[in-house]
Amino acid sequence: MTIAYLNGEFVPLEQARISPLDRGFLFGDGIYEVIPSYQGKMVGFNQHMARFANGLAAIEIDFSIDKDEWRTLVQRLIDDNRETLGDNIGVYLHISRGADTRRFHAYPEGVTPTVFGFAFALSAPVKADRSIHPGASVSLAEDLRWERCHIKSTALLGNVMHFQQSVKEGNAETILYNHQHEITEASSSNVFIIKNGEAFTPPLDNQLLPGITRMLVIECLAMAGIPLTEKVITVDELLAADEVWITSSGKEMLPIVSVGGQQISNGKVGPVWEQVFTIYSEQKFVL
Repeated sequence: MTIAYLNGEFVPLEQARISPLDRGFLFGDGIYEVIPSYQGKMVGFNQHMARFANGLAAIEIDFSIDKDEWRTLVQRLIDDNRETLGDNIGVYLHISRGADTRRFHAYPEGVTPTVFGFAFALSAPVKADRSIHPGASVSLAEDLRWERCHIKSTALLGNVMHFQQSVKEGNAETILYNHQHEITEASSSNVFIIKNGEAFTPPLDNQLLPGITRMLVIECLAMAGIPLTEKVITVDELLAADEVWITSSGKEMLPIVSVGGQQISNGKVGPVWEQVFTIYSEQKFVL
């Protein structure tokens, strides 16, 4: 039995209920975070909480974030579900604006936010060994989502539709580009490329989410002494890269060997990925 959290109570997940007038249900009017943990230890907790608070402020949901209380809540969800889910657990946190008495587009006043959290199993971490990692293939598509992707909104239909493309094509993800054929991000991940021993990733703006794993990987690149430039990356530059990675809380650092049916470099996982992922695997609990 999976234990969830809803509005101050820990309950079996199947017993968690919200109003059909909840604005998270009607409008996707909310913010979420996903915090990974391995062997009961969280990754990037403080960074996730900071982004959570920023997202709530961006859409004007008045709900304070007390990190100590949230840490206790998240840790309890991890601990209470380890027997059912195992040692590798993701915790999903969700705050919607709450339930109004009517369906109306404008932000209502005087409603209480809905606070929800649940745990789910994560895959075991992969080894930082390129000789045994097959790499992954991704799809490539024009980014057709809204223009405030830096907000981690629960309104994810655009992301879902792009991810579904990768599912239909038998791939792990879909990397997205804008009208200028510049890479933005993937449907649920950030993007890095390696060229001639240097790392590049698109700069943060309204087109992409400031990923927590992205932030941690940037720190690991610095530890490895690998130069990083945040710059516009074109589709042609992506396809001509020596290595391509996508990063997220669930995927960590996933090496990509094929994009849109085109092989990346020699079609094998590269040495820079192995070097940086080794550092990431050792440092992810302390960064």
